[in-house]
Amino acid sequence: MSKHPQNFTLVTDPAIIPVPGNKVIEEFIGKINTGTESVSVARMEAPSGWDEPEQTPEFDEITIMVKGRINVQTEHETVTLSENQTILIHKNSTVRYSNPFDETAVYWAVCIPAFSNEIVNRRTDSPDV
Repeated sequence: MSKHPQNFTLVTDPAIIPVPGNKVIEEFIGKINTGTESVSVARMEAPSGWDEPEQTPEFDEITIMVKGRINVQTEHETVTLSENQTILIHKNSTVRYSNPFDETAVYWAVCIPAFSNEIVNRRTDSPDV
């Protein structure tokens, strides 16, 4: 990352954030990589069979699919997000992301304000939503 005294930050290397289940998170903009509080932008690779506990984040999350598919399970329904589709999950909504499909899913996540473990509110005893 290169901070310039002008009015921009050029990111050349993302921060790799370790997570269980072999999912890869590359944060380009956000609290960890650039110290940005207002927004985070990360590239995700979720392998086949990956899932995570339900969460009720205190941020809006935009998911932009690049390759493959993921399931986005809310309190009311499950949406299968496919390549070139985007979904906005509003803050304080309960959601669970998973990849039950055969191929690796590649997508971008934009969180407003920036993602942090303190405001994602993941359940450790998560039943299905």
